[in-house]
Amino acid sequence: MKSKGSLKNIGIEVICYLYVLLFVYAAVSKLLDFENFQVQLGQSPLLSAFAVWVAWLVPLIELIIAVALIIPKFRQIGLFGTLALMTMFSVYIFIILHYSSFIPCSCGGILEKMTWNIHLVFNIVFVLLSVMAIILNRQRTKTSSRCYGIAKQVIGTTVISI
Repeated sequence: MKSKGSLKNIGIEVICYLYVLLFVYAAVSKLLDFENFQVQLGQSPLLSAFAVWVAWLVPLIELIIAVALIIPKFRQIGLFGTLALMTMFSVYIFIILHYSSFIPCSCGGILEKMTWNIHLVFNIVFVLLSVMAIILNRQRTKTSSRCYGIAKQVIGTTVISI
């Protein structure tokens, strides 16, 4: 019994810190090259009208979620934040790849080196990690004994994010 509990804890911690690393790295990369990030967002066929707002909100939200993941009391909220944000990023990439004639690049650092298809796969893997961590964290904290309650929340968050 103890090993199962500790494996769940380790799994949750690893996923949370992967997200902290990802979001802090991405936010800092965007903020360090803010003008370029904002210009690239302005070139996006979907986001050009909102480029100024999105340029500030995305790194801010990434940092807030990273902090929430570090604080155990806010971890579940942070995990739902990761699910929502990564779902939004994935849908954005899918739409750009399939319905846009122009594909801008607004990623920073090492993520900029990925192709858009690889980036989509990367994001989908992180969406699945979010779902797994949400389920494991819920089981660990025993905040809900009903599986369908978790499923409804995950599906609801995903649908709203899309």
